Amino acid sequence: MAQEILISEVGPRDGLQNLKRVVPLEVKKRWITGEAAAGVREIEVGSFVNYKALPQMADTAALVAHGRTMPGLTVAALVPNQRGAEAALEAGAHKISLPLSVSETHSVRNVKRTHVQMLDEVRAIRKTIDALPAERRPYFEVGLSTAFGCSIEGHVPVETLSRLAGAAIEAGAEEVGLSDTTGYADPGSIRTRLRAVRAVVGDQRLTGVHLHNTRGLGLANALAALDEGITTLDASLCGLGGCPAAPGASGNIVTEDLAFMLAAMGYETGIDIDRLLTLRDILQDAIPEEPLYGFLTDAGLPKGFAMHERAA
Repeated sequence: MAQEILISEVGPRDGLQNLKRVVPLEVKKRWITGEAAAGVREIEVGSFVNYKALPQMADTAALVAHGRTMPGLTVAALVPNQRGAEAALEAGAHKISLPLSVSETHSVRNVKRTHVQMLDEVRAIRKTIDALPAERRPYFEVGLSTAFGCSIEGHVPVETLSRLAGAAIEAGAEEVGLSDTTGYADPGSIRTRLRAVRAVVGDQRLTGVHLHNTRGLGLANALAALDEGITTLDASLCGLGGCPAAPGASGNIVTEDLAFMLAAMGYETGIDIDRLLTLRDILQDAIPEEPLYGFLTDAGLPKGFAMHERAA
């Protein structure tokens, strides 16, 4: 039986947060509905942030509500602090992710908090979640941003990464994920840093990575992560993405290309690639001024390619 890999779609959040044009709510709903119908099982629909700073995210609560109408879909949201977490809990998100940047300079610029302050936020969020009835508690992950390097500070010591990972778990996160916010990772650093963090938190508390394709190494890094036992990979339709607080950070790995690579290798994702490709038209129409990325849309699937045979 083929191993299952979860592709977590982060485009509605990471893909849109940098855009000047505000994409209408109905367009985002069509996107999320289409991805769920194509077999995507987890979608980060937005972030509960200061909407004056990021007006693109002002409709996140509505998108959580929309996503919750789709059976089998895990609706995820990013939260920068306890206040954002409370909004996500009220909206009913199944999963919340707090960004804890390993680069303290980036952390202060991105969420206006130091490492110590962010760990206090983790504790406060854990306390808030634990006060809820068990059936209403979301899964709580801390995403370790700039885990492979920072475009402000440069080198990020692996010792700092490991220490913060352990501290986040101790403070109440159920899991940590490694985020290549700036696209600095390479396959070697993927392996080295995954092993270093797992030595502190254990295999079960690090199952996912968030990769950017800034220097063209996104899929190579994804393959290295798979070799290290990672089972969740974040990606964005058309490769949209970027961090407002990280100069030079560009898009995420392309959901369509990643789904094809995994299917070709015999992994099971549950995604209908042909159906996924048709969703690019939604973004092309909504944001025609933005470049859309991806090789599969140009080259097409190989002749005779059959996903069910690859997964058998």
